Amino acid sequence: MESPEDRTQAVEKKARRLTITSKPSPRPNDIPGGYVLGMGNPLLDMVTHVEKEFLAKYDLKLNNAILADPKHATMYEEIARHESVEYVAGGATQNSIRVCQWMLQSPGATSFIGSVGKDCNFGNKLREVANKDGVSTYYYEADGHQTGTCAVVVHEKERSLVANLAAANAFESAHLDTPEVKEAVRRAHIIYSAGFFLTLPEGPKSALEIAKHASEHDKIYCLNFAAPFICTFFHDQLMSILPYADYVFANESEAAEFAKKMGWDTSDLAEVAAKVAALPKHNGSRGRCVVFTQGSDPTIVFAEGHVTLYPVVPVPSHLIVDTNGAGDAFVRITPL
Repeated sequence: MESPEDRTQAVEKKARRLTITSKPSPRPNDIPGGYVLGMGNPLLDMVTHVEKEFLAKYDLKLNNAILADPKHATMYEEIARHESVEYVAGGATQNSIRVCQWMLQSPGATSFIGSVGKDCNFGNKLREVANKDGVSTYYYEADGHQTGTCAVVVHEKERSLVANLAAANAFESAHLDTPEVKEAVRRAHIIYSAGFFLTLPEGPKSALEIAKHASEHDKIYCLNFAAPFICTFFHDQLMSILPYADYVFANESEAAEFAKKMGWDTSDLAEVAAKVAALPKHNGSRGRCVVFTQGSDPTIVFAEGHVTLYPVVPVPSHLIVDTNGAGDAFVRITPL
C-alpha cells in the first residue's frame, strides 16, 4: 500500500515537472507570424514583497485586482524605494501573450496592441522587455501621458494588483486604422482580450471592432471577465462583446458576480457556465467554450453541450514562488 510519504513525493515530483525551470520543447517554426494577437492595457509591473501592515495601509486585499484611486497616489513611490522591487512587462492581456509566446517557441508567433506614453522611459522599457520576450508590439503612443504601471504587492506568496492605467487609458480606436495594426489584425488567427480593456473610454468601441472582425472571418475570439468589478460596473460593455466570444474565461468570484448581475438564481458555477455558453453568439460555426477556474478546486469547463470538471494538481507550498500572473498564464494557449 502506498504510504502518505510516497504520495507526497509523487505529488512533488509531478509539481516539479509543471514548474517553469527551463524552456519548453520547441514547437514547429512554421507557425504563422502574429498567429495570436492580444489587445489590452500594457502596464509596467512593479513587483515587491510586503508585510500585512502595507496591505492595511492602502486597503488592499489579496487575490484581488483594482484600479488605483487617490489613496494609492503615494504607494508607487513607496514601492519604488523598496530594494526588492522588480520591473516586468505586464498587464493582464500582455502577460497571457508573453506566456503564449514562451510556450510556442516560434519567433514572431504573437503580437500585442495597446497604448503607452510617448517619449516615456517606462514606455521604451516596456517595449524593450516585451520584444525581448519575442512579442511583436504595436503600441499607440499617447502624448502627455506616462506609461501605465501596476503595483504587484506580494504577501506570503499571494498577490494584490493595483493598476494605474495612465497612458493605457488613452488608447484611441484610430490606431486600429494604421497600416501596421491592420496587418497585425489580418494575420491573427486567435485574438484575446481581458475585460480590463473595456474600462477605457474607447476600449469598448475598439474591442467591438476587433471582435466583429474575428466573427466575420471565422477567427477565434477569447474574452476574460478579468475582475468582479468588470462584471458589475462595466456589465453593458461586457455584454456588447460577449456575443462574439468563442472562449470565455473567469475565476469563481467573477463568475459568481456575473451570475448575480444577470439575475440568475443559482450559486452552482457549473450551471452558470452552461448559462454563459447559451447566451447569444454571432458566429455559429462553433459553440462557445466557458472556462471557470477555482484556485485549487477543479476547473469547470463547459464545451460541446456538457460540463467537465478537471482536478487541479496540488503544488506543494514550498515550490510556489508567488501567484502573480497565474490566471493570465492559465489562459495562454487553451484555444490552440
